[in-house]
Amino acid sequence: MGLDLIDADIDELVALRRDIHANPETAFDEMRTSELVAAKLRAWEIETYTGVGKTGVVGVIRGTLSAPGNTRTIALRADMDALPMSEEGRPLHRSTRQGVFHGCGHDGHTAMLLGAARHFSRHRNFAGTLVLIFQPAEETGGGALAMLDDGLEERFAYDEIYAMHNAPHFAPGTFGVRDGAMLASCDEFEIEVTGVGGHGSSPEKTKDPVAASAQLICALQTVVSRAIDPAAVAVLSVGSIHAGSASNVIPSHAKMTGTVRTFDEHVRSRMKARIETICEGVALATECEITVRFYGSSPATINHRAQAEAAAAAAVEVFGLENVLREFAPLNGSEDFSEFLLRRPGAYVLLGQGGVYCHHPEFDFNDEVLPLGVRFFVTLALARLNA
Repeated sequence: MGLDLIDADIDELVALRRDIHANPETAFDEMRTSELVAAKLRAWEIETYTGVGKTGVVGVIRGTLSAPGNTRTIALRADMDALPMSEEGRPLHRSTRQGVFHGCGHDGHTAMLLGAARHFSRHRNFAGTLVLIFQPAEETGGGALAMLDDGLEERFAYDEIYAMHNAPHFAPGTFGVRDGAMLASCDEFEIEVTGVGGHGSSPEKTKDPVAASAQLICALQTVVSRAIDPAAVAVLSVGSIHAGSASNVIPSHAKMTGTVRTFDEHVRSRMKARIETICEGVALATECEITVRFYGSSPATINHRAQAEAAAAAAVEVFGLENVLREFAPLNGSEDFSEFLLRRPGAYVLLGQGGVYCHHPEFDFNDEVLPLGVRFFVTLALARLNA
């Protein structure tokens, strides 16, 4: 398979990864990153499509071998966007953009898929077609749907799809894939509380949205503890609350945001319904107007059994049987790769890298695992194209 050439390319891939890290871009703003990816694909004489789902890029490599009845098309996906947060680590390649940071390793994911692209640009002696999907806006949960709405499936007609994410909680050189649930669903919510403001000395003349918000936050904790089966996995977190600007003024407005996560669609629906009911109840009790809006939603990431087993088999070739994890708890994080898995068979896998967890301000992708990720993508693609 010429996998020895992967190691020869690693210095170039590391430099590429660090360049992307130093120049991060958030959701649907990945102009430079998309242009870089497209330029590399074209330089390697790979059929390239840009502007798919706004800033997405797709590369297509057609194998030169003909096999009777084999018209399989396998898709590999990497995410490109960074987070709207500041980097506190100080690598030489640290972010040059204030408040934007590759704190989840998407720079590494993009580099690994480019590594696979370069390999297959040189070694096209396979049957079928390989589709390389560079997706925007994973962090906001909108990129997958944007590409799908732009006709990704119809235009490129892949049979299966796979994605890989770094896993700091796994040691470098290890790999994880589960049958079934890998990641939770996620629904972001925004609750707005509108009352009547006034002087802090005369609260009876107001309808206090701060007091209403406090009641609401406490009541929301009963969604999981009193409305959901204790055997089910469910998380509700309020992540922000904003109200007022002075100590002696009761404001007229308050807003809070948070997330709801679970692995079960029935539980997901139940939690959202309970949030709406609680908002209605607190509004009635406090005489405030309360509205709730759900957005940025992604269903649970559920691997298909046959594809998860295929990914595990490819990983055994690369990592060794003893380093491939099959039994571990699914993660409460979420991924809009789930949207692809609702429509086509596939699997989402984890590449161990160690270090601090994703979204930590000192996170950095571990360049030592780059060649392992590229080897996995190449091994898996060849196995599935020849299946």
